[in-house]
Amino acid sequence: MPTSSILRNTRTLTSVLALTATAWLGAAPGAGAAGSPASPASPPTHAPAPVPVPAAAATPTPVSVPQPPGQAPGTPFQLPTIPPPAPAASPVPAAPPAKPVTVTPPSGTSDDGSFVSTETWLDARMADLSVGSISVGARVPVRIIVPGDWSAQDDGQTWPVLYLLQGAHDDYTAWTRETDIESFVADKEVIIAMPSAGPTGIPTRWWNGGKNKPDYETFDAVELMQLLQRDFHASTTSAVAGVSTGGYGAVMMAAHYPGTFNAAASYSGVVNTTYPGMPAVMRAIVARESIQPDALWGDPIKNAQLWDANNPYAQAMKLRDTALFVSCGDGTGPTQNSALGQTLEKAVRPQNLAFAARLGVLGIPVQTDFYTGGVHDWVSWKPAFAASWPMLAAALGLSS
Repeated sequence: MPTSSILRNTRTLTSVLALTATAWLGAAPGAGAAGSPASPASPPTHAPAPVPVPAAAATPTPVSVPQPPGQAPGTPFQLPTIPPPAPAASPVPAAPPAKPVTVTPPSGTSDDGSFVSTETWLDARMADLSVGSISVGARVPVRIIVPGDWSAQDDGQTWPVLYLLQGAHDDYTAWTRETDIESFVADKEVIIAMPSAGPTGIPTRWWNGGKNKPDYETFDAVELMQLLQRDFHASTTSAVAGVSTGGYGAVMMAAHYPGTFNAAASYSGVVNTTYPGMPAVMRAIVARESIQPDALWGDPIKNAQLWDANNPYAQAMKLRDTALFVSCGDGTGPTQNSALGQTLEKAVRPQNLAFAARLGVLGIPVQTDFYTGGVHDWVSWKPAFAASWPMLAAALGLSS
């Protein structure tokens, strides 16, 4: 390629990435396709009556995780004036939605002493947990969905686990707020776990000046895994998937914990953290939450070794025994929400292509879904998840 073309392409990429970092700093929290919060149904029949939950002693300082905003009430419509109909039976009033039911949390702990401090069932299959995490140093919210035949009683049956990770500036309710995941897995024998990754949505071990906390990787892959197995009848079979920074987390955790996850799927993920311009984007994500950017992995130049240790591209060799799915659009999809989704998708597309090429050079199989169109938003991630489901189901021992 002529030198002039190389320079022109480099300038174009730099401009896109600079725009991306600026846009990410100014984006509204939870930006994405509109979705409705899941409506509570009847409480689980296996749950005991509500009881007060005693405060645990010497628990870490709570963290505040933003909850999804409630929907505005609909505008009532006026019925036209018409003659009264013939007498009919009185209508049966709709049953009011069940209120969340808080139950006594299990008494089990992970190896390091992490524990479930509260357990609240939103309906018969979905519960919110608060986990006192030693590795994070705080209470971490986790939403779970259990199979229809799951029971709190231990009858020896276990279920595989699929982790679904949030994106940047979102929270642990994202998958149930933006997708129909609860109804999708209603007939599937799998536990869904959706842990919080903090306000930035980057599920990593933070450097934080050498403190190595908060450590969301250890929380997800070790502490939460052990609690699900010991207290919620999870098996040792698991897979992980995520959107955007959650896609980064899915692939990175699979590399850092070989053999823990049978499969990892990334939808528009940050899979090469040192790709030209990407350190600036990652630091912009951190700065947007009023956190000092060096707290992530330090300075990209001075702490280059640490950045490489947390880079899926650099650690790709460790993914040899993991089934992989990598998906990304080209940023030419619809902009009904904003042009930000296009800009972000264009920024992560080249690194996803490079990551897939890297896996090919290493001889590591990967299923790719590089499509024309698409934006960095749920409107593209929902069909990407559907495309990855057969691979995830196979890794979990489920029928697709």
